[in-house]
Amino acid sequence: MPARYALAVHWFRRDLRLIDNSALHAASRQSLAVLPVYFISGWEGSHCWTGPGRQKFLCESLASLAENLKTLEGRLVFRRVAADEGIRALILESGADAVFFNRDVDLFGQAMERRVAAVCAELGVACIGYDDVVLHEPSEVLTQKGEPYRVFTPYGRAWLQREKRLPLGKPSKFNTPPGIASQPAPSMATWGLASSGVAYVAAGERAARQRLKEAMSACIPNYQERRDQVSEAGTSRLSQDLRFGTISIRSVFAAAAEVLAGGGAPAQSALVFQKELAWREFYMQILAHFPDVLELEFNAEFRGLPWDEPGEAFEAWKSGRTGFPIIDAAMRQMLATGFMHNRARMITAMFLTKDLHMDWRLGESFFMRHLIDGEIASNNGGWQWSAGTGADAAPYFRIQNPWLQTARFDPHGHYIRRWIPELAGVAEAKKFTSPPENGRPLAADYPLPVVNHQQERDRTLAIFKRHREKSR
Repeated sequence: MPARYALAVHWFRRDLRLIDNSALHAASRQSLAVLPVYFISGWEGSHCWTGPGRQKFLCESLASLAENLKTLEGRLVFRRVAADEGIRALILESGADAVFFNRDVDLFGQAMERRVAAVCAELGVACIGYDDVVLHEPSEVLTQKGEPYRVFTPYGRAWLQREKRLPLGKPSKFNTPPGIASQPAPSMATWGLASSGVAYVAAGERAARQRLKEAMSACIPNYQERRDQVSEAGTSRLSQDLRFGTISIRSVFAAAAEVLAGGGAPAQSALVFQKELAWREFYMQILAHFPDVLELEFNAEFRGLPWDEPGEAFEAWKSGRTGFPIIDAAMRQMLATGFMHNRARMITAMFLTKDLHMDWRLGESFFMRHLIDGEIASNNGGWQWSAGTGADAAPYFRIQNPWLQTARFDPHGHYIRRWIPELAGVAEAKKFTSPPENGRPLAADYPLPVVNHQQERDRTLAIFKRHREKSR
C-alpha cells in the first residue's frame, strides 16, 4: 500500500504492544514515518479508580514498549499533558499530517477522542480511529429489535456466533524522526509514589505473550473443571494484559480457538474460556449503553436501597480480618499481589453487600485501587451482579454462604493457609467450612467472625423484599 501520509502520530493508550495493534499497524503501512507518543496522566495518588500497583505495572509496560519500538527504528515520546493539548503541540512541532489511535470503549476515553478529533480538524490533520479493545463493539451485538442486551446468556450466544477478526502481525519500521522532545518516562516518582511492595506478574508485551502460551498449554485444556478452585492456577492470568493492551483480545481468542479445534475435553474448556471473554464485552456494552451504572443500580427497582454506614466491619473487610477465612484470604491476596481469583471476587463482593450490608460502590472503588487488572466495566458489572442490582436474570435472593463456598472451592484449605499465616497450623480444613465451635477463634491471633451469616442473610432478604414492594 503506497504511503498516504508523510508523518503520522500514533497515540498509545491501552494498547501497549506492537503485535496486533490495529492503529499502529495501519499507521506504519500508510505513513512514511511514525511518531509514537504516550501522554502521562496527571493523577496524583487520589483517583478512586487507580492505585500504586496499577501505576507500577503501567510504568514497566511502557518501559518494555519503549525498548521494543527501538527495534523497529521507533522512539516512544512521553508528554505529561492532556492528550488534546499534547496532540496539538506535537502536530505543530513535527508537521505531522495524521493521527492514528485505537478507540476506547468507556465514556471517559471517548470524550477525549472527541477533543482530539476537534484539534485535528482545526489543524487540517487526518484523525483516524480503529476498533481494537474488543472483538465486537457495543453497537455490533444487539437484539433483533436493535436494542442492547440486558442479560448475558442471549448476548453471549449472539457474540459467539459473530465472525471474529484474526490478529495482525508486527508492523514494519517506523522511521521516527529525531529531534522531537520527550519528557522522562513515567516512574512511580512521577506520581509521587513509593514502591508499592505489590508482588505482581511481570509487565510488558513479551511477558504477556509468554503467559498466553503457558495458559493455552497448561490452563485452558482443564479450564472448565479448575477455573473456580481458588487454590489452583486454573485461570489464564491474562486480565491485566487485556486491560493495558500488552496483548490483544484477538490473539487471546484465536489461541483459544486453536485449542477448541483440537476437540475433546480441552475443546469444551476452551469454549467456556471464550464465553468468559464474552462476559468482558457484555459488561463493556452495558457501560456504553447504560452509563449511569457507574452511579446507580442497573436494576432501577433497587435504586435507593438502604445501606449501612461503613465502620469497623468495613475496615475488617478491607484488611482481611473478618474472621471468615475465605474472605480474609482473598482480600490479603489482593493486597499482596494486586490480583484476586475471580471466584474469590464474587465471594468477597457478595459478603460485603449481603452480609455486611455495605454499598457496592465502596467495594467497587476499593477493588479498582488495588487490582492491577481493574477494568471499569467488568468491575462495576461484577459488583452489581454480586449486590443483586445488576444486569442479571437471576433473582436478588442469590446469597452465597462463605462457609459453603469454602467447602466447594478450597476444600483442602490450601488457599486459606497460603494467605493467612495465622491459620497455617490449622490441620483440619473442615474447620474453615463452618463457624468456630464454642465461640473460640481458629487461632489465638485470628478474629472471630464479625457477623452471623444466617442472621445477615435473613436481614438482607427482608431489606430487598421490603424495598422492592415499596418501589412498585
